[in-house]
Amino acid sequence: MSYKNQIASNLSCLKKDVKKSCEDASRKNSSVKIVAVSKTIEEKFIIEAAKEGHIYFGENKVQEAKRKWPTIKILYPKIKLHMLGALQSNKVKDAIKIFDVIETIDREKIAIEISKYKKISEILPELYVQINIGEEPQKNGCLPHKSIDFIKECNLLGLNITGVMGIAPLNVAPSPYFALLKNIANDAALSNVSMGMSKDYKEAIYLGATSIRVGSKIFGERRT
Repeated sequence: MSYKNQIASNLSCLKKDVKKSCEDASRKNSSVKIVAVSKTIEEKFIIEAAKEGHIYFGENKVQEAKRKWPTIKILYPKIKLHMLGALQSNKVKDAIKIFDVIETIDREKIAIEISKYKKISEILPELYVQINIGEEPQKNGCLPHKSIDFIKECNLLGLNITGVMGIAPLNVAPSPYFALLKNIANDAALSNVSMGMSKDYKEAIYLGATSIRVGSKIFGERRT
């Protein structure tokens, strides 16, 4: 099977699986967005997914996104690009220009930097706070017990936080961590909950994810 047909087939299978997961959770299929994680993926493969009508994509690095996405977005202007990787303060200006959603606001320095551009930019990306739901030292994200205060701090800076994002720890049952993230979203009155990846999106959907981040089930194993 050609890579063109393979990506189309992968997307079709994934969408059917997500629909079934939504049915099992008594949710509408339209309540869950699939963000196709395209980090390290060549433009030609991304375009094949876009040709299938896929809209939501995610990148981890600003520099890679700047290289790949301007041309693709001209070809497919309905695409919504999500920033999924750690955001450095010196990359904020570029991130605001290319991303439609930034999911990784996790500390005061980044919030302040984005707020500076709010004064001069007509349109900011949609903004989520990243929460380190497993409290893992090697991962980015605001600690859960500090998350509500940090979200309030962002709002006081004039940032309209609309969601939260989290990554469950590896090799443990993800459901308690997803439930924690959903509860934080509820406590903060936020409607967007980004959680679940290729191995655990079914549990995430059952526990209230509004977007899942899936790469390998669409594009195959990561190309380096």
